[in-house]
Amino acid sequence: METIAETKLFKTRIDIKEKNREKLVSILNQQLADTFDLYSQTKQAHWNVKGIEFMQLHLFFDQLAESVEPFSDMIAERVTALGGVAQGTVRMAAKGSSLKEMPNPVDGKAFVEALAERYAAYAASTRKAIEKSGDLDDPTTEDLFTEISRTIDKDLFFIEAHLQGK
Repeated sequence: METIAETKLFKTRIDIKEKNREKLVSILNQQLADTFDLYSQTKQAHWNVKGIEFMQLHLFFDQLAESVEPFSDMIAERVTALGGVAQGTVRMAAKGSSLKEMPNPVDGKAFVEALAERYAAYAASTRKAIEKSGDLDDPTTEDLFTEISRTIDKDLFFIEAHLQGK
């Protein structure tokens, strides 16, 4: 039985070499898995945070999740534009994510620290995806990842601000 990872590319008139498109689809699907995972881990923090700063963090974590969520659609649509198949189910994301699993703290600071670690890892993998996309002669995918990188770096700054100055 053929899996999505083994699926051949669909024809497209996009002027990027097929071997490059195959590599780009792989990079994009990896980032798609990480994006879904980052979103769900942020929601996990949103749902389960407790403590004196509950309301502030509950709302903050929800804003972070809302910031990440649109990236999944942007990435998946780029996969399909390149002739690939977006690997976009929850099971695929769980299997393919490179992010560490979210621990089960309840303390707000512990959740902030866990999210800072995961956002930093996602930001780093996004920058690598920018570089790889450029190496594969795809400025459009490079630009997509640059847009994501700007937002994630800003979000990481907001997360880390909760841990600084004390």
